[in-house]
Amino acid sequence: MFQDRLPTFDDLKTHLDTLLAQVEQRPIGFRLAFFVAYLAIAALSLPIASLMTLAAGALFGLVEGTLLASFASGLGALLAFLATRYLFRDGLRRRFAKPFRAIDDGIARDGRLYLFSLRTIPVFPFFLVNIVMGLTRIRAWTFYWVSQLGMFPATLLYVNAGAQLAEIDQPSDIASPGVLASFALLGIFPWLSKVAFSLYRRRALYAPFTRPERFDRNVVVIGAGAAGLVSAYVIAAARAKVTLVEAHKMGGDCLNYGCVPSKALIASAKLAHRIRHAGRYGLVAAPASVDFRATMARIREVIATIEPHDSVARYTQLGVDVVAGHARIRDPWTVEIARTDGEAQVLTTRAIIVATGARPFVPPLPGIAESGYVTSDTLWERFSGRDAAPERLVILGGGPIGVELAQAFSRLGSRVTLVEMGARLLAREDDEVSAFAKATLEAEGITVLTGHEALACEGSGASKALLVERDGVREKLPFDEFICAVGRSARLSGFGLEELGIPTGRTIETNAWLQTKFPNILAAGDVAGPFQLTHAAAHQAWYASVNALFGDLHAFKADYRVMPAVTFLDPEIARVGVNEREARDNGLRFEVTRYDLTELDRAVADAARRGFVKVLTSEGGDTILGATIVGDHAGEMIAEFALAMRHGLGLKKILSTVHAYPTYPEAAKYAAGAWQRAHVPHRLLALVARFHRWRRG
Repeated sequence: MFQDRLPTFDDLKTHLDTLLAQVEQRPIGFRLAFFVAYLAIAALSLPIASLMTLAAGALFGLVEGTLLASFASGLGALLAFLATRYLFRDGLRRRFAKPFRAIDDGIARDGRLYLFSLRTIPVFPFFLVNIVMGLTRIRAWTFYWVSQLGMFPATLLYVNAGAQLAEIDQPSDIASPGVLASFALLGIFPWLSKVAFSLYRRRALYAPFTRPERFDRNVVVIGAGAAGLVSAYVIAAARAKVTLVEAHKMGGDCLNYGCVPSKALIASAKLAHRIRHAGRYGLVAAPASVDFRATMARIREVIATIEPHDSVARYTQLGVDVVAGHARIRDPWTVEIARTDGEAQVLTTRAIIVATGARPFVPPLPGIAESGYVTSDTLWERFSGRDAAPERLVILGGGPIGVELAQAFSRLGSRVTLVEMGARLLAREDDEVSAFAKATLEAEGITVLTGHEALACEGSGASKALLVERDGVREKLPFDEFICAVGRSARLSGFGLEELGIPTGRTIETNAWLQTKFPNILAAGDVAGPFQLTHAAAHQAWYASVNALFGDLHAFKADYRVMPAVTFLDPEIARVGVNEREARDNGLRFEVTRYDLTELDRAVADAARRGFVKVLTSEGGDTILGATIVGDHAGEMIAEFALAMRHGLGLKKILSTVHAYPTYPEAAKYAAGAWQRAHVPHRLLALVARFHRWRRG
């Protein structure tokens, strides 16, 4: 039609006039043909439905065009829906099972509103919604009337735009207010629909509750662990009024039971180990007599030294209202506090942050309650009055907590048996790292039993034992003390979440903005997941705090792209990003660069040559996908890779950075150098060599 040239405005106008003439000559037949054609296009999911809608406005006007296009698109969508349901449903659901789980969840909660949101907010194309809904369990009649209603506003806008185009007589008319307004509405309609739908859902969600006319606080934070403390700090720094409620100890698990005391214990144990192996440093080895009571006293001193950083006095000085007591959420804007002084306090608040942390998980083993077990929380009090470390110590759990405690107590004098049900220790690490950790523990005399299932605790007094089984063979492991370190579970009950219907699983269910079912109730830290790391809790706390204060204006998605983790074994194990196992599982194309610390001058000088740096990069490039470091100071060394990944710096940037000599971070530069040597431009170097030969004559 338009031979060797693009269509012009006059061409389009000529065809429109021809079609309008057909409408005049065959008013009923042409309308019927148009309706059937539109219906077929919609049913066959051809991607020109929007053009047909514009044509409806241009040919039949706003009212008649809207009716024709609306019912044709609705019935066409129903036919596509039914075809998918009865012809392809079983096969497609099997093939795309994972993506449809989210759809099924939405349908189960409220299928009509879910479909309505898809129709009014075109996140998915028209035809894709028809196909996807055909794979769900929504009723056909419900699908039809909700689709008809949901598509009507967009249909009206498109038809109006088409009607405006029909009134254009010359190119300059395109700039007429009516045409510009129609296309402006088309552009902003998805945004308006999203806002309107969000307001509708929010109003329905909060309808059962009475919103206070004024609020006592901007935010109430429940829990004064890492997430709660950072949240309160950020909110107070923004000059908002915040109350921080803690039922037990300020600082939470990290200060009182986890990070701080365990690292103090590890430091004492490491020194005892070095004294016994002083020959490595040219000194005379000695049998390191351990004063266990003094060791535990030192741990209490370390906690007491750090405690003021997280104290009521400090946070009060920062502008935080700190309340000792148990908080319970009465409704989305009201928190009731049972204060430890016996008083009851009720606060109204615009937002609530739940940062209640996690507690050690204790499996339901027969006899465990009578075994006198301890956890990573309770062992400090139990062991503080002892003159010596437990002689026979059994630890259940081969994760980071279990391996750290196993090595530390072994070095302090215990005969340790570590039991792990999985095939390897540190299941989230690479196989190589897991094997390294096991070999390290066994070299120090620790009995490591992987692949062993704990069945029961038996006996009492001095004859207590853990019954384990592997491959049908059972064994009793006698112990004087038994540490249960199989993981931690979020503190979910007793805070009013159940009464408000806030969904929980292993953690509180939140969206990408850390909001719960109620947007003004947020969660951060271990109780929110997916990490159980102090620095992850602090990281989440910033997002939760900012979203609690300003989320109605603009909310920020929590960014988990770069999250380092360290296991404080000796030598340490640190990683950031993906490791080899995860990269393979995710189907990533990657390269591995490795640098052994046996070659690092500082490690040689410190007699700390065990370990390596392993970096994963994109295939053919220097973009860092992840890094794993095993060695002394690995926790400090991983920070350089975390920084590089966070800001998109590749190995070439690390290689070009001057590192002080001799230091451990030089290992990062040498790893980058190893990558560079593997990617030497041989052809270019050959040309350079010829150039130098030429210059030598």
